[in-house]
Amino acid sequence: MLITLEGIDGSGKSTLYEGLKTRLADLHPLFTREPGSPYLGDAVRRAIAADGDPMVEAALFVADHAVHLAEVVRPALADGRIVISDRYSDSRFAYQEVSLAGVHPDPHGWLEAVHAGWSVRPDMTILLVLPVAVAMSRLAGRCEQEHFERQEFLEAVQKNYLARAAEDPARFVLVDADRDAETILDFVEKSIRAAVR
Repeated sequence: MLITLEGIDGSGKSTLYEGLKTRLADLHPLFTREPGSPYLGDAVRRAIAADGDPMVEAALFVADHAVHLAEVVRPALADGRIVISDRYSDSRFAYQEVSLAGVHPDPHGWLEAVHAGWSVRPDMTILLVLPVAVAMSRLAGRCEQEHFERQEFLEAVQKNYLARAAEDPARFVLVDADRDAETILDFVEKSIRAAVR
């Protein structure tokens, strides 16, 4: 089973990810993340930091996804393991559709085409939903902010996430990320355990 964690920056996704490592230890899941390829992850992070060509950034994210699938996700699923990924393909659609607006004539169509036929659809996606103003206040304490950590950008990203959830409601579990971390962790743990029975 492939379970993914998604949400805008500042939604508490990383805190949830770390908490699940302890809560779900008895299930022996494989915890992973995107970008995460040993030899492409750094290139993706450099592209983000450089705030350069959005097509280069998007292509690097897709390449990282391909390596992640080939080297981590598919082998683990073939072994019957539960895989929990901090970000996955939905992040690409949510974020890169915004980055590519005005750069590519059809960002959504391009992303659909480039993922078609080879990417693995998650069985469950936990989507943390948070008012963007709250996310921005959380991000304000970071030393270095990435180019997509701007309010108008994140508002468009969250809109994309919610549109994807509306298109595939059986896969998405929406979580109020404005609740306290322990309450969120309790709810997500129960949701995952119910799904893997």
